[in-house]
Amino acid sequence: MKRILTTAAALSVLATAAFADGHGKNPMVGGAEMFAEKNIVENAVNSADHTTLVAAVQAAGLVDTLQSDGPFTVFAPVNDAFAALPAGTVETLLMAENIDQLTKILTCHVVAADVMSAALVGMIEADGGVHDIATVGGCTLKGSVSDGMVKIEDETGGIATVTIADVKQSNGVIHVIDKVLLPAM
Repeated sequence: MKRILTTAAALSVLATAAFADGHGKNPMVGGAEMFAEKNIVENAVNSADHTTLVAAVQAAGLVDTLQSDGPFTVFAPVNDAFAALPAGTVETLLMAENIDQLTKILTCHVVAADVMSAALVGMIEADGGVHDIATVGGCTLKGSVSDGMVKIEDETGGIATVTIADVKQSNGVIHVIDKVLLPAM
């Protein structure tokens, strides 16, 4: 427990220092600047690391939702996360007859709240090291801290690491992750 609290404190200090060093600017994502005054979709389309996610959001008809007022927290998997799925999975999910399944997967990456990393680490700490995260897709993810990094466990036991935290948006925040989160099917 003491290690988790120490890790959480260290993450909060690192997040604060990173924010101060950037003079209030968002981190770069996928080689592109992320603008706090733009919404989730407006920023995501500029990230070279999120082209698969953007295509999936478009195919599922979620663009208007993610451009709305929110607030939303999006755990945004990079292209390599989608590429790590079994061969043919992405192509199959993008087919019209599989849109419901695609929508379920995508909405399991979205929380109906604006949750910055310091707040998430605080909730993890308050819950004894693991915090349940309810998504708009009806999934329950589990947040934890391990080796100084925020981890998100999906309903299948898969674990994603937050690689870039606190990318502020006009309608919420994006946390970049290295794995696609899957619902229990």
